[in-house]
Amino acid sequence: MDMRLTTAVIGLGSMGLGAALSLARAGLDIRGVDVNPAPLAELASAGGRPVATPAEAAAADVIFVYVVNAAQTRTVLFGQNGAVAAARPGTIFVLCPTMQPDDAVAIAEQVQAAGMVAIDAPVSGGATKAREGAISIMASGPPEAFARIQPALDAIAARVFRLGDTPGAGSRMKLINQLLAGVHIAAMAEAMVLAAKSGLDLGTVQEVITECAGNSWMFQNRGPQVVSGDYTPFSAVDIFVKDLGIVTDSAHALGSPVPLADASLALYRAASEAGLGREADAAIAKILAERAGATLPVKQG
Repeated sequence: MDMRLTTAVIGLGSMGLGAALSLARAGLDIRGVDVNPAPLAELASAGGRPVATPAEAAAADVIFVYVVNAAQTRTVLFGQNGAVAAARPGTIFVLCPTMQPDDAVAIAEQVQAAGMVAIDAPVSGGATKAREGAISIMASGPPEAFARIQPALDAIAARVFRLGDTPGAGSRMKLINQLLAGVHIAAMAEAMVLAAKSGLDLGTVQEVITECAGNSWMFQNRGPQVVSGDYTPFSAVDIFVKDLGIVTDSAHALGSPVPLADASLALYRAASEAGLGREADAAIAKILAERAGATLPVKQG
């Protein structure tokens, strides 16, 4: 591994912090920036270097952007104290947020026009896999850029799917993933509420279904939150308000029907409007339980 590669992560949420910690664990020089002091302290304790602004983070060969959406991406890249103006020519920017493919292409073109390199690289796997360095990356961009940053990719990802040489394909693939993820969580919530209404023990439902054909990764991963009543977020309700909104807008613009995504998005929006936006996405089960007159478990202690 080339230890001379210097790296940075802008946005130390659950996924970004996991990536930064994985880069530190691999022995790579890593800078990180976030508005929240807690992940900065954790990164420092792992041997990384907290910095105050995206511009300070830009003193790196490769910069991973892990903010929430296209608007935040533009701010950290091109706004006041933005990373692009401060970066060296040829710096590689890896754009990880879920956003409209058109936004991913436009931002990548703006990065490239400034003399930099952009990879469209949405990620999947959740906070645990991020901390393990085992996420999946759906990426499109110049082949030579991937070769230059291979040690960093090896540190953060179990699999990098190369989907093309130009930005846009990565974000299009991420929309397909988010459609399925959002619908599968909604299906889990619907099934658990029906089980509760039917008088079944939800722990037993979880045990049985995870061994049967009705299982999904999201049922297996999110179902235990409903069983325990602990809605500490892996990913919050409001994330899927955003992501499924992007999915349905894109699908409608293409004339492709997405009735299950439309119905699921309505549940996430209802949960957000009920004040559950920062709870785990599995908390949409509470909305269905209220409508059904069903009782779900409540976290003890």
